[in-house]
Amino acid sequence: MAIFNSPQSPAPKRENVPGTPTGTGPSESALPKEPDARSEISFGTPAPKPAPAPAPASRPAEGKESVIAADLSIEGKINGAGHIRIAGRFKGDVTVEGDLTVEVGAKVNGSVRARKVVIAGELEGNVESAQRVELLEGGTVVGDIKAGVVSIAPGSRMRGQVEFGFDGKDAKSNGKSDKTESKTEAATAS
Repeated sequence: MAIFNSPQSPAPKRENVPGTPTGTGPSESALPKEPDARSEISFGTPAPKPAPAPAPASRPAEGKESVIAADLSIEGKINGAGHIRIAGRFKGDVTVEGDLTVEVGAKVNGSVRARKVVIAGELEGNVESAQRVELLEGGTVVGDIKAGVVSIAPGSRMRGQVEFGFDGKDAKSNGKSDKTESKTEAATAS
């Protein structure tokens, strides 16, 4: 199939405009011109529009993470909606709606409230009302843990009480006798 362009009328004469060199017309705009219907070629149906991007997750600040670097030592309080990664030393309370990660070699002294807490370093303080706590190999906790799910890896150490598997309503309504509390002082052999 061959495509032939229809003959176009000759280019219009340009008139001399004061202030422009002879033979050139008025200055042309850098803006794109609207397409000329005569020069457009159509091959049937127009191209489909791309599908809209999916809406971001409802969690606030999902991709934002703040880092306390390994060579920093900070004392104070952390409150926020994002994620926190501690590789240095922090003394104070941490309350975040996102995740808290304590890296290998890092040390945190203070209470922690976060959605998910991952400990590969040292935590000296209580973890309160987390959805999930992961104590990784080499990680150490001295304090109590209250979480929905607790994962303790071989090679980790902990001294304190652990309460998990209950949401806040069940534990309070059933009384202390139904709570799953266990005093642990687990030091797994290397």
